[in-house]
Amino acid sequence: MPRVLGRLLQWPLPALWAWSGAWALAIALRAAEAPLWATLGLPMVLGVCVTWLPGVADTSWRRVFVAGGFPLSVLLMGQGSGVPAWLWLLPLLLLLVAYPMHAWRDAPVFPTPEGALRTLPVHAPLHGAAPRILDAGCGMGDALRELHQAYPHADLEGVEWSWLWRAVAAWRCRSARVRRGDMWADDWSAFDLVYLFQRPETMPRALAKARAEMRPGSWLVSLEFAAVDEAGRIWPADAHFTQEGGRPVWVYRMGSARQG
Repeated sequence: MPRVLGRLLQWPLPALWAWSGAWALAIALRAAEAPLWATLGLPMVLGVCVTWLPGVADTSWRRVFVAGGFPLSVLLMGQGSGVPAWLWLLPLLLLLVAYPMHAWRDAPVFPTPEGALRTLPVHAPLHGAAPRILDAGCGMGDALRELHQAYPHADLEGVEWSWLWRAVAAWRCRSARVRRGDMWADDWSAFDLVYLFQRPETMPRALAKARAEMRPGSWLVSLEFAAVDEAGRIWPADAHFTQEGGRPVWVYRMGSARQG
């Protein structure tokens, strides 16, 4: 039963349940000839309350997405005559295209801020004519562009499961090879640096993969979140800095003395 419940709460299904519940309440209130303020206001209140239930929306942007679905759909339908009610599902369909089910447990598409990796070569120097860098889960390619600025002579590669974001990244980042694939199924052993912008929940998995596959002396770089092991212990970083964008960058050299 807990496993079934967990599947039902995998993102973005909570958004669907919240939107459906809000519309069901609105339809019921309208059928009962409730005043307009109740017909529209109470479903909005329901949407906001739902976002604070455990497992529904664990980040700010998800709370906005869940709570905003009903009022946005009402606004859109109110701006056009004869618009069918089922069109409120279109934002969810777009989300499924951009963020397929296979990637629901990974990070949402948040861009790496411009300039956030500008001094990364100071903390993670790469030697050789064309060191290999992987952006694991490259999204729309913002990090690939930043990595190209930081390491102009590197051999850049991005992997992204969403075919839509993969196409966008390939178009935006002509200096990199961008392919559609599963970052967790990739072999990281051939890369001199692997860059991540993941969720805190996936960092133990990322660290375990890096420790199992990456060569001693190679670099694991994480934006925003520190690496933790499977026991929840923070992994010692070789460097930690914050630059443009205000997001911290954590740098780990595999096999370094800090990690024992």
